[in-house]
Amino acid sequence: MLKNDHRLICGVDEAGRGPLAGPVFAACVVFGATNHINGLADSKKLSEKKRDQLTISIKQYAKAWSIASASVIEIDQLNILQATLLAMKRAVTGLSFVPDLVLVDGNQSPLLDCQVRTIIKGDSLIPEISAASILAKTARDAEMQKLHRRYPLYGFNQHKGYPTKKHVAALNRYGITPAHRQSFAPVKACKEMQSNL
Repeated sequence: MLKNDHRLICGVDEAGRGPLAGPVFAACVVFGATNHINGLADSKKLSEKKRDQLTISIKQYAKAWSIASASVIEIDQLNILQATLLAMKRAVTGLSFVPDLVLVDGNQSPLLDCQVRTIIKGDSLIPEISAASILAKTARDAEMQKLHRRYPLYGFNQHKGYPTKKHVAALNRYGITPAHRQSFAPVKACKEMQSNL
């Protein structure tokens, strides 16, 4: 039904709201009249290998796609929600055209100069949003691999910045890095603890 109402439908999703470190990423995907990609789903329900395979297909077959991020500094200055919406806006405005309709996963949407609709669990329901979730996730994972090479003691290649026991233990042992979100409670607590030593 949406395909008949709107010519260019853009799906938008994010990756990395919950981690203690690294940027938050967002992506958008436009398929156009047809979608020839099988196996699209919420990126969290797919294996890393499957996400990587689908990323190649999405970039090859989508009518258009765009990936953007908001930095750790922006997350700390704006808060994670506003930084996420900023990344989403950057992704959509990174397209070479204005979509007729933007479908955003969840219940919060960025301010855009086009029609926007939020869809709860959209990453499981709408192919364009599923594809966007996959692009955002694989782009963010690649960034966390880079951070792992820069800060190998923290295990960013494994937990991707999420607050696992190993990550929190490394924080408490080695302190925070410039990649950590200082506005997040566990990082803030670690920083206070280190300053009191």
